[in-house]
Amino acid sequence: MARRGAAALVLALALLAVAPARVGARGAAVEDPNDDVQETWSLEPSYARREPEPEPFSPPLPAGPGAGERGPRPPQPRPPKKATTKPKKAPKREKLAPQTPRPGKNINRKGMRTKSSEKAASDDHGVPLARDAVREGCPPLGLETLKITDFQLHASTSKRYGLGAHRGRLNIQAGINENDFYDGAWCAGRNDLHQWIEVDARRLTKFTGVITQGRNSLWLSDWVTSYKVMVSNDSHTWVTVKNGSGDMIFEGNSEKEIPVLNELPVPMVARYIRINPQSWFDNGSICMRMEILGCPLPDPNNYYHRRNEMTTTDDLDFKHHNHKEMRQLMKVVNEMCPNITRIYNIGKSHQGLKLYAVEISDHPGEHEVGEPEFHYIAGAHGNEVLGRELTLLLMQFLCQEYLGNLRIIRLVEETRIHILPSLNPDGYEKAYEGGSELGGWSLGRWTHDGIDINNNFPDLNTLLWEAEDRQNIPRKVPNHYIAIPEWFLSENATVAVETRAVIAWMEKIPFVLGGNLQGGELVVAYPYDMVRSLWKTQEHTPTPDDHVFRWLAYSYASTHRLMTDARRRVCHTEDFQKEDGTVNGASWHTVAGSLNDFSYLHTNCFELSIYVGCDKYPHESELPEEWENNRESLIVFMEQVHRGIKGLVRDSHGKGIPNAIISVEGVNHDIRTASDGDYWRLLNPGEYVVTAKAEGFTSSTKNCMVGYDMGATQCDFTLSKTNLARIREIMEKFRKQPVSLPARRLKLQGRKRRQRG
Repeated sequence: MARRGAAALVLALALLAVAPARVGARGAAVEDPNDDVQETWSLEPSYARREPEPEPFSPPLPAGPGAGERGPRPPQPRPPKKATTKPKKAPKREKLAPQTPRPGKNINRKGMRTKSSEKAASDDHGVPLARDAVREGCPPLGLETLKITDFQLHASTSKRYGLGAHRGRLNIQAGINENDFYDGAWCAGRNDLHQWIEVDARRLTKFTGVITQGRNSLWLSDWVTSYKVMVSNDSHTWVTVKNGSGDMIFEGNSEKEIPVLNELPVPMVARYIRINPQSWFDNGSICMRMEILGCPLPDPNNYYHRRNEMTTTDDLDFKHHNHKEMRQLMKVVNEMCPNITRIYNIGKSHQGLKLYAVEISDHPGEHEVGEPEFHYIAGAHGNEVLGRELTLLLMQFLCQEYLGNLRIIRLVEETRIHILPSLNPDGYEKAYEGGSELGGWSLGRWTHDGIDINNNFPDLNTLLWEAEDRQNIPRKVPNHYIAIPEWFLSENATVAVETRAVIAWMEKIPFVLGGNLQGGELVVAYPYDMVRSLWKTQEHTPTPDDHVFRWLAYSYASTHRLMTDARRRVCHTEDFQKEDGTVNGASWHTVAGSLNDFSYLHTNCFELSIYVGCDKYPHESELPEEWENNRESLIVFMEQVHRGIKGLVRDSHGKGIPNAIISVEGVNHDIRTASDGDYWRLLNPGEYVVTAKAEGFTSSTKNCMVGYDMGATQCDFTLSKTNLARIREIMEKFRKQPVSLPARRLKLQGRKRRQRG
C-alpha cells in the first residue's frame, strides 16, 4: 500500500520556570526516611509478594509475571526523633534554556512550575548520569493515563479505600459524594512524617521528575507543601535524593488544583520511587495527586513489557500542533491530496483566530446529490487536546490511504467529510502554553470570554416539551427544525462567536451524522443531554430515535480498543461498562443547550459526544497509542452515515423538492430534504412505513426495507401538486390572483348583513 509521510513540523519553545507562592505549612523534622517504614497498604494479597532480591541494586530484575510483585516490608523500626533544625529546602529554580525537543517530548510549556537544586551528592547506590541528561526530560509514566495500574501504587496508610493510593493520580476527579469509593486523592491515615506513597515501575526506569496536586474536593483544602523523594530497586532499601550533604526537600503545592513540577537534580535509575510528605497545609491533611516523569530502560528479555508495548505503522505527524502549526499541517495535506481536500474557515474566534475546517471528498467544494455529509468537531473545550490531534491524524491518514486503500477510497468517494479540529482555538492556546501535564483540569476549557461552548446552544428541548405538555395549544410546535428563539439571536445574548459560527455552518450544510470529540473520559454519550423532569440532575431521557442513537454510540465504543474492555479501570468515578461504553447524556449529568440536542432538534444531523481518553491532554509520546486506540472507531463511525434510507423527493417533472418532510411511522421525529430534494434518514435494520409530504403537494407513502448490509436503501418519492396548487399556478401564469375562499365567504356574509339592515 502506497504511503507518503506528512511533513513533520518542529517548533522549539523555551521552558519558563514560575515560582509558586508559599503558604503556611506545618513544620517538618529532618529524619532519615530510610528508617521510616510503616504498615503497607496494598491492593495485592500478601501471599503474592516476592522475597527481596539478595542484591538490592543489582539489575536485571526478574522477568515474567512475577516482575510486577513487590517484596515484603522489614519490621517496623523505632520512630524517628524530631529534629531541632529546619529542613533543607531546594534552592531557587533556574531558568531553562531553549532546546530542541527529543522525539516524544512535549516542551511547549510556559508557566512551568519547577524546582531543582544546583548540585547533588553522589551516592553509593545511585547511578550518576551526565549533567546534560537532567534537562533532556522524560515523559510521564502514566498515572493519569492509567498505564500505571492500581496494583503498582502503594501507600503507608490511607484514611479509607476511596482515598487509597490508587486515587493518587494527577487530575483525578472526585465523585459527587466524596465519602464514597471515588474520592479525589490519596490521603494518609495519619498526619506525620512516616507517611509515603510509592510507584512500582515494574522495570528499571530513569526517574527525572515529580508532578503533584492537592486533593480534588469542593469542601476540603488538603495538599502537601513539601516532600522528599526516595528510590529503591527492591522496595526494601531506599535511597533519598540528596541536596549536597543532606536530604533534599522539594517544595510542593500552594493550593489544591494547580500542578507543580519538581525536577530531580540528577536523574535516578531504579524500579521504585517514593514520595515522603514533610509538611502540609495548616488546616488540612496529607493528601496528594501525582504523576512521575521517567524513561523506562530497555528490557528485551521481559515478555510482560514486550507484550504490552504499543506501536503503529502509520507514518503520521505524532506531535501537538499550535494554531499556526495546525494550519501548516492542513496545507501540507492539501498539497499532498489536492483532488480530494479543501481548506476553508467557518468564522473567527473571539481573539480573531480562524476556525479552520478541512473537507475531504472526491468533489471538494460542492454538495453532490445523493451523497451524505458527515462532520467531526473537536476542541470545543480548548484543553481537551486529544480529540484535536486525533482529527489531524485522521486527516493525514485519509489522504495517505486514498492512494491505495479500497475501503478509504469508497468512503471518500461516497461521503462528503468535514473535519473541524479546533472550535475553541483561544482556549487551546492557553492550554498549549501550560503543557500536557501542567495545565490542570480546566486551563483553557472556556473561550476567551469565559463561555463553555458545549452548552452554549439554544435550549430547544424546553420549547418542545412544554408544547407537548400543553398538547400543542395554542399553537403546534414541530418535532424537528424547531426555530431558534429571538432572544438568542440578539446581540446582547451571552453567546460565543464560535457558537454562532457553528450554528451558521450546520444550517448551511445538510449534515446527516456528526461526532464532537471530547476528553477526560472513555465513553460515547448520545442525546438527550438534558433531563425532562424538573429539579433532577440525572434521568434517562431518550429521543424518539433512541435505538438508532444507541447503535451509533455502540459502533464507536465496540471498535475502540479500550471502551468496552470489562477489565479496564474507570477513569474517575463512572463505570460505563453496564452499557458497553455508552451512556445517555441526561442519565450521566444534565446539560441544557448542548450541541447534541440542538443538532437533533434544529437540523437533520444526529450528533454524539465521543470522549476519547481519560487524559484530556496526553503527552505527545502517547499519541501513537491513542491513535491506535481510536483509528478504527473513527472510520467505522463515519461509515454509519450510510445506514438507513436515502432518496430523492421530486415533482412530476422530475425536479427536486426542497424542504419536503420525511416521516417514519412510529417515530415522532421528522427530517427534511436538502435544496436538491435529496434526503438521508438514519434507521436500524427493519421495515418502515415512510411518508413524504411538502406544501402544495399531495403526500406519498411507501414501505422501505433497511437491511443489515452496509449501504442505505434507496427510497424515492414523486409528489403531485394539489388541485389548489394547480389553480394558483394557472392563475399566476395569467397574472391573476387566486380567489381566497375564506375571504370570499366573509365578504358575502357582510353583504347579506348590510342588506338586512
